[in-house]
Amino acid sequence: MKAKINVVETTSENPDFISLIKIFDTFLWERYPELKKDYWGNNLIEFNANVILIYFEGKAVASGCFKKYNQDTVELKRMFVLPEARGLGLAQLVIKELEEKARNEGFANMILETLYKQIEAISLYQKVGFTIIENYEPYVGLSNSVCMSKTIKIFL
Repeated sequence: MKAKINVVETTSENPDFISLIKIFDTFLWERYPELKKDYWGNNLIEFNANVILIYFEGKAVASGCFKKYNQDTVELKRMFVLPEARGLGLAQLVIKELEEKARNEGFANMILETLYKQIEAISLYQKVGFTIIENYEPYVGLSNSVCMSKTIKIFL
């Protein structure tokens, strides 16, 4: 019997999203306590209408969202998959859904920031077509940050 996976478009007010983000933040600060002072303000989520949640067997196990960065570009934010749900391709599914949503809203590019220690994340992002770029604001000058970009709209 195949596992049941549901993709849900929602907002940052969704209790399951809030719960996953709390777990994500705890994970980050436990893994990188020395970076909290430099990065905490960048992880606050204001209201966001561009959230994707993945439910596996009825439980929210993966999330991501994007916010407008400029006229042509969105920034991928709050990508997280619970440890017990990793290896199932759910992060790729979240990214695919967010790219499609951003493309449908007229955006051509997606950028993101992750930490250089997040080797698995960098590998995932490269696997789905992101390339490393110069750090963009507010990450300019932060040597722990790795910024990446991807074209999500094909121009004919």
